[in-house]
Amino acid sequence: MPIQLLWGDDSAALERAIQSVINSALDPAWASVNLSRLDGSESGQARQALEEARTPPFGGGARVVLLQRSPFCNACPSELADRFEASIDAIPDSTQLLLCNPTKPDGRLRTTKALQKRVKAGQAKELSFKLPAVWDGAGQRQLVERTADELALTLEPNAVDALIDAIGSDSARLTMELQKLALHAESTGSDRISAAAVQSLIDGLSTNALQVGDALLAGDPGEAIALLDALIEGGEPALRIVATLSGQIRGWLWVLLLEQQGERDVAVIAKAAGIGNPKRIYVMRKQLQGRSPERCLKLLGRLLDVEAALKRGALPGDAFRDGLLG
Repeated sequence: MPIQLLWGDDSAALERAIQSVINSALDPAWASVNLSRLDGSESGQARQALEEARTPPFGGGARVVLLQRSPFCNACPSELADRFEASIDAIPDSTQLLLCNPTKPDGRLRTTKALQKRVKAGQAKELSFKLPAVWDGAGQRQLVERTADELALTLEPNAVDALIDAIGSDSARLTMELQKLALHAESTGSDRISAAAVQSLIDGLSTNALQVGDALLAGDPGEAIALLDALIEGGEPALRIVATLSGQIRGWLWVLLLEQQGERDVAVIAKAAGIGNPKRIYVMRKQLQGRSPERCLKLLGRLLDVEAALKRGALPGDAFRDGLLG
């Protein structure tokens, strides 16, 4: 298919998909002249990608035109949209035009509609590579299993859980660690990766700001501080942690307030709380049983103290300790 639309924030999986197309389409002897890597954020390179895509390949194999940060399906100017619509039917079957972007295509744009029409007709392909949210356990499991399948690796069931605990949604690190685990399994004569190998070869457990919020909600500030120390040592910006925690706690507050008012429609609650997946409300309801809105308001007040201290120049560890334990 001459055009492939690849999007999503899982950069490691997206890069594997790109490399797979390059490896299968290009003749190595002609790769230097038949592979173009362009950046749509640079002036003129999106137009250049269209021009090169219409040019037949030299020698053997196909031509691959890779356009990172493609503007065609995200904020595409009218003139560029005209060029795109005039060009797509002129792309030969011997060319692969890869349009890549970290964000979802804007379905309102005529360029996106033109591409999706071709996708439905089997004349183009659209693939998404989205990372699961930190609270999405099922999505994280799918990420681990899909990555292992792409790398042709076999995992024991408990190894999947161990990788989720150790890495979470860090796709790039997951790929690197799976490759390391594969070498270890091969050296020991095993045909699969075990949970014991994961625990022995991968340092520490993954920590995210949402786990900190869970500890605060449970009334365990000591655990929250330990998790915060791990985040800070791992290079996570302190103000980003505050922003994530504030959003998490505001969501809890909305759920508690609306439930207090008798609202039962999860779609209404999710919209008010700014939560994209209404099904998450069922999980939050269980988590919030026995909690009061006043508890969330108190936590938000403490986070404001932490933010103020950080902006006055306090060290992150001191700001969190003083704000959350004071």
